[in-house]
Amino acid sequence: MLPKGQILRARYISSAVPRIRQVPKRRTYASQVEPLPAKITTLRNKLRVATEATPGHFSAVGVYIDAGSRYEAPQYSGVSHILDRMAFKSTKARSANVMSTEIDSLGGQMFASSSRETMMYQSSHFHDGTPLAVSILADTILNPLFLAEELETQREAARYEVRELNSKPESMLPEALHFMAYQGNTLGNPALCPDERIDLINGDMLRGWTREWFRPERMVVAGAGMPHEELVELVDKHFGHLKSPADFTKTDKGVLLPNNSQSRLAHPQLLQTSGQKPSLYKSLATAATSLLTNPESQLDSTSFEALANAKARYTGGSLHIPAEGQEFEHVYVAFEGVSILEEDIYPMAVIQMLLGGGGSFSSGGPGKGMYTRLYTHVLNHYHTIDHCASFHHIYADTSLLGLFASFVPNESMRKVLSILAYQLSLLLYETVPPVELARAKKQLQSSLAMSMESRSVEVEDLGRQILIHGRKVSSLEMAQKVEAVTAQDLQRVAHRVFGRGSKPPTVVGMGVQDINEYPDVFKAYGVGSQT
Repeated sequence: MLPKGQILRARYISSAVPRIRQVPKRRTYASQVEPLPAKITTLRNKLRVATEATPGHFSAVGVYIDAGSRYEAPQYSGVSHILDRMAFKSTKARSANVMSTEIDSLGGQMFASSSRETMMYQSSHFHDGTPLAVSILADTILNPLFLAEELETQREAARYEVRELNSKPESMLPEALHFMAYQGNTLGNPALCPDERIDLINGDMLRGWTREWFRPERMVVAGAGMPHEELVELVDKHFGHLKSPADFTKTDKGVLLPNNSQSRLAHPQLLQTSGQKPSLYKSLATAATSLLTNPESQLDSTSFEALANAKARYTGGSLHIPAEGQEFEHVYVAFEGVSILEEDIYPMAVIQMLLGGGGSFSSGGPGKGMYTRLYTHVLNHYHTIDHCASFHHIYADTSLLGLFASFVPNESMRKVLSILAYQLSLLLYETVPPVELARAKKQLQSSLAMSMESRSVEVEDLGRQILIHGRKVSSLEMAQKVEAVTAQDLQRVAHRVFGRGSKPPTVVGMGVQDINEYPDVFKAYGVGSQT
């Protein structure tokens, strides 16, 4: 028998000996999980409610309306911009202070925005805040008062936005690009309210436009983080009474039009700002005067039916905006692409990702675009070019695919145009190597997947997709379609968009140097219909 101390020591040693454990078999995980399909319910008034079952600490809900600047008749130009600034102000049920207090009580965030094709009102909040959030969204959309004092405050805010846009070529030139690409129709309308129209927009005009365009059949309420049946019940409670103007008699509609003759322009002027120094937008408007007075550039009708069914009419064209004393010269080159509804949208998206680009001084690295063509072929070789990148503006019935560059004034505009044309020609006349194609597709797939990590982006994507497709195209489905894109698809779509048989380009430049040599440059490289 061991002494007491030795017994304790023996117990201590035995307890310290590690036990032999069986290692469980490694589980097999699926590389991709099929997401649950979105649930969609259509109310009696044709308003659609959609939800996705995704876990998270927050809920999000948004109202997405098929309305925006492309649907503005000349007498309503700028209404959608002012309307989104008037969101969450005084309503029939809430004062502005009560509205602000209730939004703060949610502990999340609410915002509204307008674009060329969509008006959006959205909220992110804790799960138990969904009933209040839906009530607030419905109140600001359906029951606004548009008080004169609140409207005047937002007019000043709109003027500030216009001034900010006017001071930044990277913000102003895309507007000019749309104006030239779709002259006098739909997407050519300015996204922000023209300066000379800010004081013309009043409460009656805002009520008239919303009464005409905020129809239940043009609305989708999307949510994530709540049971589908719960959101349907809330939406039916707050939006179920909404009727389309088509359900009323003509006299009941009472659409209000402005009486000021200055508002009945043949076509809205481009954005301008007041002040002694001529603005860039004033220079732009002066350069485009012939477009504004051309009857052929105007819509044939401004009725709801005509505007709602009008297809974007791509025209192309060129515009030089004189500007001295700028740090850089700027040039944008664009071609009409395919709509979001066409399968060729996936090869186009791969082309845009493959071209990529960015700034000459950036924190880019592996995985951040440093191997894209515009970075390796342009920015790394031409140090006079400060910025060079591709862009892709996608819409329901068209898109714009193109390149832009910012460069020092002592560099030749013709040389920069030649560099851009050469990059496009490579896609036309050379097959993309397999390694480069695989990298571009993987970058696009990861970009799509990572963007959906944001709850607010996820809900916005759901609402917009229901508006456009009538269903949710899942991230997995998009990834599979991207993966199916071949080098032959890229070459075929490149020929369709900017090959010899394509539509004319849209070229916009700003600075001292003109852009009038672009037809000869494009012809030399076999790009565009100028050949």
